[in-house]
Amino acid sequence: MFELAAVSRSYGPVSAVSGVTLTVARGRTTVLIGPSGCGKSTLLRLMNGLEPPDTGAVAFDGEAVTPGTAPGLRRRMGYVIQEGGLFPHLTAAGNVALMARWLGWDAARIGARAGELAALVQLPEDTLSRYPAQLSGGQRQRVGLMRALMLDPDALLLDEPLGALDPIIRFELQDELKAIFARLGKTVVLVTHDIAEACFLGEEIVLMRDGRLVQQGPPRALIEDPADAFVRRFVAARRTLPGEAGTGP
Repeated sequence: MFELAAVSRSYGPVSAVSGVTLTVARGRTTVLIGPSGCGKSTLLRLMNGLEPPDTGAVAFDGEAVTPGTAPGLRRRMGYVIQEGGLFPHLTAAGNVALMARWLGWDAARIGARAGELAALVQLPEDTLSRYPAQLSGGQRQRVGLMRALMLDPDALLLDEPLGALDPIIRFELQDELKAIFARLGKTVVLVTHDIAEACFLGEEIVLMRDGRLVQQGPPRALIEDPADAFVRRFVAARRTLPGEAGTGP
């Protein structure tokens, strides 16, 4: 569904993405992973047209993503950032309905869709009357996901959606996200720095380093057939608990 051909993006002297060629398959969950600053989030913004490439080309569902086409194409892409990115002056319901209101949906249609999505993400409907500051981190993430799904997009782009949550809530939301992805069958591209989360949620893993694609494939391939020493170190770089089997870093 996404096609990136030799895409590069720099900010002054800093190269964030360098010559990345990548295909994201329709209806599958692809996870972008790698160290901080490796270009994961920039690649996501190139996909939805929030950033234009300096060189190379990006296409979504066969159509070039350009400054001219990006606003229309983004209506077919849900986008979730860390902590939800909610507008603090709007209630949860106002955040969820923002684009739908802008497109002229009537109140009944908005209410019905919001109710469907609240049930999907397991958020009590009375929570929608609260402002973001009155919500927990997990609730804000659920509202952010509802907003991204409001227009029933073809693709979901999620940038570290669980990164700021405590371990228990993060664990629970990982289970919920996986179930939602399976139920909806949408194309999902998710950014994380957590290899365990990537392997749990992703059908395809894209490991990046210094703006370049290092290895792409199913989670098992990174574990059993790492492309180089960096991949081996990255996959192994997890502390094991006392008494837990594993090699550690």
